[in-house]
Amino acid sequence: MKAVIYARYSDHTQREESIEGQLRECQEYADRNGITVLGNYIDRALSAKTDNRPEFQRMVEDSAKGLFDVVIVWKLDRFARDRYDSAHYKRLLRKNGVKVISAKENISEGPEGIILESMLEGYAEYYSAELSEKI
Repeated sequence: MKAVIYARYSDHTQREESIEGQLRECQEYADRNGITVLGNYIDRALSAKTDNRPEFQRMVEDSAKGLFDVVIVWKLDRFARDRYDSAHYKRLLRKNGVKVISAKENISEGPEGIILESMLEGYAEYYSAELSEKI
């Protein structure tokens, strides 16, 4: 199985080490599961509240080329913090034969995985909205 890693952090107050940690843990996940990582897509200081992220868009476009089977993210909130964007882009990737996998969240393939994934996506959006209110 061939994969790419998608990593990001939200703003300039976060440190570059955030990306290094995500990449390290995603690579460890790939190694444990016999997945070959072909490359990384990294967005720095860009929120996942929108899909306006250049490397994210490039990854989605590249998925149509059939070069990789899996996108590994540290956690699902790295992929999107909007549940509608998450569903939309996962569907696009799925049409291209690509699946999104979380390195840190154990989401099963069965029916219970559907509800867990939707809860994690909803929580990511909630967290982002609540943080915006606080700031």
